[in-house]
Amino acid sequence: MFWVRFLVLALLSLAGVTQTSSSPTQASEPPNPTEEQPPLNTGSLSFPWSHLRLPEYIVPLHYHLLLHPNLTILSYIGTVRIELQVQNNTNWVVLHSKGLRITTATVLDQNLAHLSDQVLPVLHNPTHEQVAIFSPRALTGGQKYFLFLEFGADLGDGFYGFYRSTYRTSTGETRTLASTHFEPTSARMAFPCFDEPSIKANYSISIRRSPAHTALSNMPVVSIERNEVLDDGLMEDRFAVSVRMSSYLVAFIVCDFRSVSATTASGVKVSVYAAPEKWQQTHYALKAAVKLLEFYEKYFNISYPLPKQDLVAIPDFQSGAMENWGLITFRETSLLYNPTTSSASDRLWVTKVIAHELAHQWFGNLVTMEWWNDIWLNEGFATYMEYISVDTTYPKLRVDYLLDTCFVAIGRDSLNSSRPISSVAESPTQIKEMFDTVSYNKGACVLHMLRHYLTDQVFQSGIMRYLRRYSYSNARNQDLWDSLANTCPEEEFTSGGHCYSNSQAAKNYLYAGEHLDLTTMMNTWTLQTGVPLVTVARQGSRLVLKQERFLRTTHPSDPAWPSLQQGYLWHIPLTYRTDTSTSIHRHLMTTLTDSVEVGEEVGWVKVNVDMAGYYLVHYDGSGWDDLIQLLKNNHTALSFMDRTHIIHNAFQLTTAGRLSLDKALDLIGYLRSESHTVPLLQGLAYLEAFYRMVERMDIPDVTQNLSTYILWYFRGVIDRQTWSDKGSVSERRLRSELLSLACHLGDLPCLEQAQRSFTHWLDSNSTLSLPADVTETVFSVGAQEDSGWASLLHIYTLSLSETHKHKILSALASSRDTNKLHRLLELGLEGEVIRTQDLDSLIVMVARNPRGHHLAWSYVQKYWSTLVDKFQLGSFSIRNIIIGTTGQFFSTEELTEVRVFFESIHEQASQLRVTQVAMDNIQKNILWMQRNLGTLRSWLNQQTEERKGEGGRGICYLNLITVISRTF
Repeated sequence: MFWVRFLVLALLSLAGVTQTSSSPTQASEPPNPTEEQPPLNTGSLSFPWSHLRLPEYIVPLHYHLLLHPNLTILSYIGTVRIELQVQNNTNWVVLHSKGLRITTATVLDQNLAHLSDQVLPVLHNPTHEQVAIFSPRALTGGQKYFLFLEFGADLGDGFYGFYRSTYRTSTGETRTLASTHFEPTSARMAFPCFDEPSIKANYSISIRRSPAHTALSNMPVVSIERNEVLDDGLMEDRFAVSVRMSSYLVAFIVCDFRSVSATTASGVKVSVYAAPEKWQQTHYALKAAVKLLEFYEKYFNISYPLPKQDLVAIPDFQSGAMENWGLITFRETSLLYNPTTSSASDRLWVTKVIAHELAHQWFGNLVTMEWWNDIWLNEGFATYMEYISVDTTYPKLRVDYLLDTCFVAIGRDSLNSSRPISSVAESPTQIKEMFDTVSYNKGACVLHMLRHYLTDQVFQSGIMRYLRRYSYSNARNQDLWDSLANTCPEEEFTSGGHCYSNSQAAKNYLYAGEHLDLTTMMNTWTLQTGVPLVTVARQGSRLVLKQERFLRTTHPSDPAWPSLQQGYLWHIPLTYRTDTSTSIHRHLMTTLTDSVEVGEEVGWVKVNVDMAGYYLVHYDGSGWDDLIQLLKNNHTALSFMDRTHIIHNAFQLTTAGRLSLDKALDLIGYLRSESHTVPLLQGLAYLEAFYRMVERMDIPDVTQNLSTYILWYFRGVIDRQTWSDKGSVSERRLRSELLSLACHLGDLPCLEQAQRSFTHWLDSNSTLSLPADVTETVFSVGAQEDSGWASLLHIYTLSLSETHKHKILSALASSRDTNKLHRLLELGLEGEVIRTQDLDSLIVMVARNPRGHHLAWSYVQKYWSTLVDKFQLGSFSIRNIIIGTTGQFFSTEELTEVRVFFESIHEQASQLRVTQVAMDNIQKNILWMQRNLGTLRSWLNQQTEERKGEGGRGICYLNLITVISRTF
C-alpha cells in the first residue's frame, strides 16, 4: 500500500486547484479543511435510491479526471472532480461505481469551498453498481456544485473497464499496456461516473505515465508536464476538453506502441497504432480510414468534429472493435493487414470493421440513442453504413455481403425466441444481450428496405436532418421517423423551422400511389418480433398475396400455430418483376391478404427484387416449378441477387416444412451453369451444411453419397481453381471456400496438393509464403498428422500475425484426435499460449469438428463459472459459446441434456435470452432431420442411380478417394 499512499500525497500536492469547469486540463483537488475531521456517523443512513437507472435531479456537466496507472504492480489511482447541475434540493449524490475503492468524497460549492468539514460517507449498492454520497448540508436546486472523489483499483484482468493487456516481442519479452472498454456499462469500472447514454458531459482528462510510454485519449494532448513535486520522472499528459459525449465513449490507453499518420482533406489527423513489431501491418488500415472518413464527411454533409482520429490495435480485446470518439480500439485481426498472410476475406473484414466504427462517429457518438432499448439506432445504422461506404470507396471489394447480413438476421428472426428490434433492457446483462444479430443485422436490413422505399436521395436527406437536429444529444425511434418524413412538433413548425406539421407528414411521400405514414409502417418492423413470409399465388391475371409470421420451428398444422400468428401484421413494401417487363413494380401491403394485377400473359413472377425488402417469399401452386424451369433455361433473366435470394428462400422453407427438400435441391440443379460467385456459394453452403450435419450424426450412407454428389457435381469448378491469390475478391473467396470443402470431402487431388504445399512450407522453416486464400486449407490437411499438428502449434506460439494465428488455430481444431482437441481447450483455459480473447472462438471451432462437439459441450458445462468470470454474463463471447456448441445438436436426447444444464444454472440462465435461442435452434435441427433426412437420402440415391446409368467409373473413383481421405 506504500505506493498508493505515496501517489495520493502527490495528487493532493498539485498546485493551481481553483479552476472552474471551463478550465480544460486538470482534475483539480479541493482545498483541504484546516483540520482533519472525523467521518460522519453512517449507522443511521440507508441507500437512498432503489432504481437501476439514476435519478434525474442531478446532471453532470464536466468531468476533470486524473489517472495514474502503474503497469508494474497492475493497479491505478485517480481523482475526479465532477461539475454538477442540481435540479431539486437534495442531500444525496447518486452515481455509478463498480469495483472501485473510493477513499475520499467531498462536495464543494461553486467557489470550491467545502459544504462540510467532515469526511462524507459513501454508501454502496453493489447490486445496482451505484454509490451514494451524503452531504449533511443540502444541495440547493438550481445551483452548481462539484463532487470530488479519490479512488483506486486494480487494472482489470478481463476485457471491460480499465484493464491490462500484454503482448510478446520476437525476443520473448512480455510487455504490458493498459486500455479501456466501456460500452455498454463499464465506464463505472474505471472511474465513478453517471454511466448512462443520455447523461452527456464534457471531459478533461489527464494521465500520468513513464517517459517510455505513450498516453492516448479521445482528444489530442495539449500539454505535457513533469511531476516537479516528487521528481519521480513521471510525465503528465493533459488532453483537450472533449465534446459533450456519453460516458461509454470515453477512452484512454497507456502503451509503448508505434503509429503511422496521415491527414484527411478536411485536416483531420488520422493515426493507426500497434505494437512496435506489428507497425508494418498498419498501413492498409491508415489508407482505408482516411478514405472512409472523407466519404462520411461528404455523405452526411457534417464535418467530423474532432481534430484527430486514432485507431489502435489492442492485443487483448473481446469484441471486434469499439467506437470510442476519437480513439477507436480494435482487436488486432480487425485492424492489422499483412499482404503476405492476409486473405481477400481478411482484407474485406478489416475494411468493413473500420467503416463500421467510423460510421459510429456520427451514428452513436454525435447522436446517441436515449437508452439501450434502441441500440439498433447505433448498430443497425453503422452496419448498414459500412455496406454503403465500402461499396462506394472500395468497389473492387464488392461481394454484396448485405445479402449474407440479412440471411443471418432471418435465421435468428425466424425462431420463436427472437425479439423486437426495440426491446426492453434494464440490467447490465440484458443490455449486453442487445448487441446481437437483431440490432446489427436486422437493423441494417430494415434500413436498407427503408432506403429503397424512400429513394436514396430522400433517405440521405433524412438522416442528415436527423444527425443535425440531434447533434451532441440523444434520440429515439420516433425522432428518426420524424426526420425521414421531415416532420417535427407543432411548436418547432410555428417557430419557422424546416419541418412539417404531423398532419402534413402523411402527404410528404407517395409510394405506388398511396400516402405514406412512416411511423405506423416502421413500428411494424421495430416494435414486433419476427420476419414476414409473403405467399404469392396466381389467380388469372392477379397475384394473390398473403402475409404471416415466418417460423422455422412451428408448422401451420401445429396446434400452437394460431396463437403464434395472433396480432402480427407488417406494412410490407413489396417489389416484383415479371417476364413481360424489365420494370420493377411496387405495392405497399398493409393487410393480411391482398392482390395485385399482373396480367394474363405473365409467365413467371419474382417477388422481392434483389431482396430490397426484409421478408421471405413462398410461391404457391406452380410458382416454384416456374422458377426452377427459368433457372434451368435462362438463369440470367434474373439478377445474381435474385438468384441468391431464391435459393435462400427455398431452403429456409424446407427447414420450416413448407417446401419439399427435393424441390429445393432441384432448384440449385442449374448451378453448373452459374458464373457468379454469390449464388454459387449460397447453393454450395447449403450442401456443405447438410454434409456436416449427417457427418456429425454419423449417418454413413447419406454422408458418403452426399460427398460423392458434391464432388461430382462441382468437379468442373473445383478443377478450375488455382492454388494462388489471383483474381477478384469474390473469385478468391470462391476459391477459398471450394478448396476447403473439397479437401474436407476427401478429394484426392486437393489433399495431395495441400499436403505438398504443407511439406514445402515446413521444409522452408515456415519462411515460404503460402497463398493466403488457401493457407487455412493447407494447414488443416497438414494438421491431421501428429508431426504437422505439433509443428503448427509451435509456429502458433511464435507468430506475430493474429490473422495468421487464427488460421493455424482453426487447423489445429480440425484434428480428428480428441486428445489433441482436449489439449487445445486446456491451453485456451490457461490463457497463455492461446489468449483468453480467442477462447470462445476455439470452443466453437472444436464444437464444429465431428469428433469434438460433445467434448466442447462437456467443457462448457464443466467450466461454466470460469467462462462467465472471464467474459461476463450476457457478453457476445458467452452467447457465441452457447450457440456455437448447442447448435451442433440434432437429437431429443441432446436437447434434454442442454435443458437440464440450463436448469442447473437457473439463476444465470433466467437472465439470458440466448438460452431460449439455443433451445429453439436444437428444436429446429431435430425438426429438420425428421422432415428432410428421408427425402435427402432418397434424392441422393436417385442421383446415384442416374449417374450409374451414365457410367459409374467416376463414382467408384470418388468413393475411393473418400475412403483414402479418412486415413489422414
